[in-house]
Amino acid sequence: MFAHGQTVIQYVEQLAPKALAVEGDKIGLHVGTLNKQVKKVMVALDVLEEVVDEAISEKVDLIVAHHAVIYRPLKHLRTDLAAGRVFEKLLKHDIAVYTAHTNLDAAAGGLNDWLAEAIGLSDVEVLDVSYQEPLKKLVVYVPLSHRDAVFQAVSEAGAGWVGNYSHCSFQVEGTGTFLPREGTNPHIGQQGTLERVEEVRLETVMPASRQAAVIKAMLAAHPYEEVAYDVIPLEASGTRLGIGRIGKLTQPVTLRELAEQIKERFSLTGVRVVGDLDAPVRKVAVVGGDGSSFVSKAIFRGADVFVTGDIGYHTAHDAQAEGLFIIDAGHNIEKIMKEKLASYLAEKLKANGYQTEVFPSSVHTDPFQFV
Repeated sequence: MFAHGQTVIQYVEQLAPKALAVEGDKIGLHVGTLNKQVKKVMVALDVLEEVVDEAISEKVDLIVAHHAVIYRPLKHLRTDLAAGRVFEKLLKHDIAVYTAHTNLDAAAGGLNDWLAEAIGLSDVEVLDVSYQEPLKKLVVYVPLSHRDAVFQAVSEAGAGWVGNYSHCSFQVEGTGTFLPREGTNPHIGQQGTLERVEEVRLETVMPASRQAAVIKAMLAAHPYEEVAYDVIPLEASGTRLGIGRIGKLTQPVTLRELAEQIKERFSLTGVRVVGDLDAPVRKVAVVGGDGSSFVSKAIFRGADVFVTGDIGYHTAHDAQAEGLFIIDAGHNIEKIMKEKLASYLAEKLKANGYQTEVFPSSVHTDPFQFV
C-alpha cells in the first residue's frame, strides 16, 4: 500500500507545523497536486534543474524541499529559459513540489536542532523565540471503570505534557447523573430511569495543535454514547520555538579547532572565520542558512561564536566590534535536512504500513567552492 500525497505532507507538518513559519515565507505546495498516490518521495535542499532531472530518473512522485521553487513572483514561464524548464519538466512528469522552510527551521527536532546536534551542543535553547504554542485544558467525566483507558488514550495522543513531564493530570471522584431518553442506547442504565454513576473528573492540558487528535482518542476510549467534556483556552503557553539555537560545547576549544570540526562534520572544503583563531570558545549560537539578521541576538544571548551563512562584510565588522566571533560555514550546511527529513518520513510511513519509498537527493547544490 502506497501513501496518498496528503498523508505524506501530514507527517511533514506534524514535525514542522505551518504555524511556525515566519510571516510571508513561501511554504506549502508549489507545483502539482497532492491528490494522488505517492510511490517515491525525494527530499531536497534546492529544486534546481539537476535535482529535477534526478527526480525524473528515479521516477519520483513528490519532492519535499527546504527552499522554495517559487520564491520571487514569476514574470513569465518560458520553457526556453532555465527557470521555465524546471517547471516544464515537473509538470510533464507529474512531480509535485512541497516546501517546508522556516517552519522546519523553527520546529522542535527540526533543522536548527539537527545543526546544534551535529556541532555537539548541550543545554540547547531557542536563540530567537518567535512562537509560543497556545495551551488548552481538557476536562472530561469518565466512569471509574474506564478511567485508566481514557487517561492513557489522551496521554498517548499528546495531552498531559508539562515541560519534560508526561501523563500530568488532576483527577477527582464524584457522582454523575443522567436520564437516558427515547432513542438512546446507554452504556450504563436504561431508558427512562435516572442514573447516578461514580465518575472521575479528569483534567489535563494539551497543545492547541494536538486538540483534534486528543479529542478523537478520548472519544474512542470513552464508553459513553454521549460524552460530557469541556475544552478551555489557557493563558499559559507551551513550547517556545523560533529560529536558531544556542548551547554549550562539552568543553572549550579554540575558534580554529571549532572551525576545523565544522568543516569535517558538514563535509566542507572551507569556512570563513571572523575573530582570533586561538581564542577559546564554548557558548555557540547557530542559525541555518542566512543568519546575518540574528547577529545582534547572538551577541545579546552571550554567544562566544555564531555559526551561520551569508554574513556580509559590514555585518562581520559589527560583530567583530562587539567581540562576537563568526564561523560562516555557508548557506549549504542546511543540506543536513536531506538525510534527516528523509529518515523521519521513511520511519513514519513504515510505522503506518506504507510502502512509499523516501530518499535524499544526491545532487550537490552549493554554487560556491574554494580554490
